[in-house]
Amino acid sequence: MKNQSNKSDTFASHSVSSTRRHWLATAGACGLVSAGGSTSNATSVSTEEANPIVLENQQQGTLNWKLGKIRIDPSTKYRCPWVEGYASYASIQSGETLQLMISTATPTTVEVELFRLGYYQGLGGRSVGRYERVACRPQPMPSMGENRLMFCEWEPSLEIRVPETWTSGVYVAKLTEGTEGLQSYIIFVVRNPRRSDLIFQCSDHTWQAYNRWPSQYSLYDDGVNVWHWGDASRVSFARPYGKYCQILDAPLSLGSGEFFLWEFPFVFWLEQQGYDVQYVSNTDTHRDPQTPLRCRGFLSVGHDEYWTLEMYRHVQSAVEQGTSVGFFSGNAVCGRVEWEEATRSFRRTGVFGPPGGTREFDAMSSLIHERPYANELIGAHSTGPVTGGADWVCSAPQHWIYEGTGMQQGDRIPGLIGWEYHGDPASISGLEIVATGPTQSAPGVLNGGTYTATLYPGPKGNLVFNAATCWWADGLSAPPGYQSPSVYTSPQGVDSRVQRITKNILDRMLRSK
Repeated sequence: MKNQSNKSDTFASHSVSSTRRHWLATAGACGLVSAGGSTSNATSVSTEEANPIVLENQQQGTLNWKLGKIRIDPSTKYRCPWVEGYASYASIQSGETLQLMISTATPTTVEVELFRLGYYQGLGGRSVGRYERVACRPQPMPSMGENRLMFCEWEPSLEIRVPETWTSGVYVAKLTEGTEGLQSYIIFVVRNPRRSDLIFQCSDHTWQAYNRWPSQYSLYDDGVNVWHWGDASRVSFARPYGKYCQILDAPLSLGSGEFFLWEFPFVFWLEQQGYDVQYVSNTDTHRDPQTPLRCRGFLSVGHDEYWTLEMYRHVQSAVEQGTSVGFFSGNAVCGRVEWEEATRSFRRTGVFGPPGGTREFDAMSSLIHERPYANELIGAHSTGPVTGGADWVCSAPQHWIYEGTGMQQGDRIPGLIGWEYHGDPASISGLEIVATGPTQSAPGVLNGGTYTATLYPGPKGNLVFNAATCWWADGLSAPPGYQSPSVYTSPQGVDSRVQRITKNILDRMLRSK
């Protein structure tokens, strides 16, 4: 499946040594600020020598990472053909070379500014470099392949040797085309092989599964059904991310998957608190069994639905060797996918759950439900009716996760559970239910589901926590550009109890291993 591209005189690639490059990083002393905006001198991590995240967030931040002018093609509903692109890797190690493939509607120049996302005085990002005039042109639309695969083979527009000095993190290339100033993103992760206290796993398999670029080519599109849940479709990372297609109208999702929706508030808060954290892609956990072993606590955040069997085994092995895991996520480890390296793609092949675990989701019935089960790793798993919302209701007020929250039996954190959740806890020795309650399809309308948040001990003083919601990060912070969700129920934003529960869990992780 090879698409031939005709090179033109207007197309050029640039290396990191290009004279058009302008590095904009500046350093400055600054105080950390709480997620609510008040001054705070305290951080959750105390080290003899400041860790890389603390040092990184002392650099001057900016709001310029935000998209200011976007346009969606109404005929596709998701893409911006005026300027769009993708990276040669979802994740790259510092010191390696990354290529950006960019397409424009007509031959033009594109400004590419690179940002690392974090706290940065509450501004959310730092500019790490800029290429002012990258020559770009229209790149060919791929032909649909087997299993509806859309696999772009675009020519590289820009080549960047990632400096060794770049801190591990989530980065975006902000693209601004030179004709009308229209913008979109290319998102990628920079990783580092060093050991850290925490590893934050980006849920980019799930971002890609719901990516409908160019139009109706997600894992849920088989050309017949509205929301297909079988094995007929395959999706590739070798294509741009279209605008998010589900429960929010999210302009910042153009080119960035679901990161800004469910994960950025957690990142913003983590880095504000000064935790020593590194970042990886789902693809890193899939390929390298050492990934979850290079930390004390491994974090799954937001909507982490799609895992490979290799990912499951690597994380399970890490738990057995003493790594703690925090599933601050909902619908996690649900769909089983298989990778094809040649096309950077995957296809849904099964479900990590017992038959009946998704009892009211008939579309799943065509797929294999077999071990390993998700609840045997997470503590609970996706269960029928799969979607819904609820308040987080305290069911174990004496548990250490509630220390300092003041919560009592039956106390609620309104709307924190949604829009997909975990229930049906596994029979794991020592497993404790810390919050539980019925779910609803609308305010006051129960839908027959029950969510269950759990915690169980690992074999070496470690732990596995399950928050049972995609929306946990909504209670941690509200960074610039963040849009709070509202479907089935509505989370209420930053809550000191959510922050304290999270701190209690992470700090306990850091005392193990």
